[in-house]
Amino acid sequence: MTQRKLGRKAGPRRALLRSMVTSLILAERIETTEAKAKEVRRFAEKMITLAKRGDLSARRQALKFIYDEGAVTKLFEKIGPRYEGREGGYTRIIKKEPRRGDGSAMVILELV
Repeated sequence: MTQRKLGRKAGPRRALLRSMVTSLILAERIETTEAKAKEVRRFAEKMITLAKRGDLSARRQALKFIYDEGAVTKLFEKIGPRYEGREGGYTRIIKKEPRRGDGSAMVILELV
């Protein structure tokens, strides 16, 4: 599976994705471009799957990726149990009108 480059080198791209996943977990809804949302969705779903497992190893793997310990706590205590009976598809992308400045496709990425 290929990864979208988002106009960045590997390090800044990884930092952007980690930051956006952290924001999505804390706010449960973010507004971003369509390309970024599709890429963030991949990692957010993996983190929620780890939270559903709920063991110490899964928590450490999530802490390795997510910046904020509070976000990991919320992920494992609130978000993970919420999706216990669900087999994937934890996020939803809702399209909005294009951005005024450059016409980029904008979306809302939220947890279902």
